[in-house]
Amino acid sequence: MAGRLEGKVAIVTGAGRGIGRGEALALAKEGARVIVNDFGGTASGDGGDATPAEEVVAEIKKMGGEALPNFGNVVSMADGEAIVKQAMDTWGRLDILVNNAGILRDRIIFNMSEEEWDAVIAVHLKGHFTITRFASIVMRQQRGGRIINTSSESGLGNLGQANYAAAKEGITGLTRTLALDLGKYGVTANALRPRAATRLTLSPEMEAARIRRQQMAAQGGAAAQPASSTEQAVAGISAMAPELIAPLVVYLCTDAAANINGRDFIIGGDEISIMSLPTRERTIYKQGGWDIDSLEKVFQSTLGAGVKNPKPAENG
Repeated sequence: MAGRLEGKVAIVTGAGRGIGRGEALALAKEGARVIVNDFGGTASGDGGDATPAEEVVAEIKKMGGEALPNFGNVVSMADGEAIVKQAMDTWGRLDILVNNAGILRDRIIFNMSEEEWDAVIAVHLKGHFTITRFASIVMRQQRGGRIINTSSESGLGNLGQANYAAAKEGITGLTRTLALDLGKYGVTANALRPRAATRLTLSPEMEAARIRRQQMAAQGGAAAQPASSTEQAVAGISAMAPELIAPLVVYLCTDAAANINGRDFIIGGDEISIMSLPTRERTIYKQGGWDIDSLEKVFQSTLGAGVKNPKPAENG
């Protein structure tokens, strides 16, 4: 049944490609009028191009929906305010904000530059704030709204992505706080950790590995050699269409999901999982506080029992 979001107004950032595009189209299909925001930069955040946003707007209009393009940069507070203003000036309300814009600047931490750190934190973490700050004012006054943020499983720890992981787990913390700040006004905030084949998840290196595997298969040599971990990852991600993220976004924007607030989900392919909220596993007490000698005696048999180093030191 289409029309679940009839009369609603939505902003989707990073909506020119991949996951954001799928979200914008799905929201429009359900009747929402959509501001399609996309700066049009490369996967690393360079350049700018109006084409991606304009193409998605054209798709929405072709299926009978209403949409407008926006080319603002989510890093900018002024642009964040302008995106919200565009929705208000055009349609007089704002019901849904989907923060999706992102870039990658992957590097092992000891090789990462300050610029690479700052750029990723700015687009992902600050980029969620710049629009949410102004959208929250409107939603508070309207006494209702839905905010969907884009976190990542990389926030749980991922090799070579210190900047991205920090930003994404920061977004999860931001989401939980938005839920507390805005819940009493009828506004919910939730976060997704999507798994999908996009230009950010399928890097040139991963794509090259996929092509090599295809070539070997065509020559009859792939079966004799087990797939590498990279090739296995590519195969898994390639099967996860970015459009499969959108149904959960739409559902979380409906009245039926009014009780879902401050939570985060893993979603991709056939799977949707709700994540547990962090909780204390074990606690130890010592009257008067702990000292080093006491910790040395009990730590490994209590708090440290069964704890494993996820990446132990290698010899040599």
